[in-house]
Amino acid sequence: MKYIGAHVSASGGVENAPLNARKIGARAFALFTKNQRQWSAKPLTDESITAFRTHMDECGFAARHVLPHDSYLINIGSPNDETRTKSLAALEDEVLRAGQLGLAAVNFHPGAHLNQVTEDECIATIAAGINTIHRATDKGAASLLRLVIETTAGQGSNIGYRFEQIAAIIEQVVFKARVGVCIDTCHVFAAGYDIRTAKGWNEMMDEYERIIGLDYLCGVHVNDAKVELGSRKDRHHSLGEGTIGLDCFRAMMQDSRLDDMPLVLETVDPDRWADEIALLYEFAGVTR
Repeated sequence: MKYIGAHVSASGGVENAPLNARKIGARAFALFTKNQRQWSAKPLTDESITAFRTHMDECGFAARHVLPHDSYLINIGSPNDETRTKSLAALEDEVLRAGQLGLAAVNFHPGAHLNQVTEDECIATIAAGINTIHRATDKGAASLLRLVIETTAGQGSNIGYRFEQIAAIIEQVVFKARVGVCIDTCHVFAAGYDIRTAKGWNEMMDEYERIIGLDYLCGVHVNDAKVELGSRKDRHHSLGEGTIGLDCFRAMMQDSRLDDMPLVLETVDPDRWADEIALLYEFAGVTR
């Protein structure tokens, strides 16, 4: 069964995210648990935590179908000691906050080498950072969470645009049960994986399965693209309006490898999310 949603607003408090997701007909969602453009935030209050959990139950959302996203500032692969230290502290806080909310994972961008070190050195730094955070969050609810590595477009010096890079990160992680992967359709297309047809989608997924493994797949960000294949630029678009086209998303919704995980829209027009969710469920053959 497919669980489709969008990255909804948590404005006014994280407890509003499940309500906002329900309004657009979602069965899954993503959110920021704090301001995504700031290093730190006030702790979650007991009232917000209780309300979030209550709204999750009332709206019928399971923790495994929610994929919170980390701050855009975080770069645990940075060659700059100060930036890396701040990034590790911020990502650790993201894990702790998600644990307080009873969630199962935190999605993050792996990092960038800033053209100051090699890709292999950056990959090793990212893996070391994941190990550090796992050790720091090895008790309580947070100890059950997965750090979910998002595929990237490879814009600038970002790591994670080839499956081999993500596999190399995972290989160096000690607690492999606490790491996962989120495929972003816009990102993989921009990175050079041609998913415009059902054949292309299945070839990409077969390659992912061979190089990384389905056991690590925790979700998909569902986006069309404003850029050409292999452009290495991160520019999302509404479904059917971009350079990927709808055949890809039809194939996705028929792919049983994506069952029982969050399939989350990050398309550019929130006013279209309800219609896009309905379209994806139609592709999945679900009567709602």
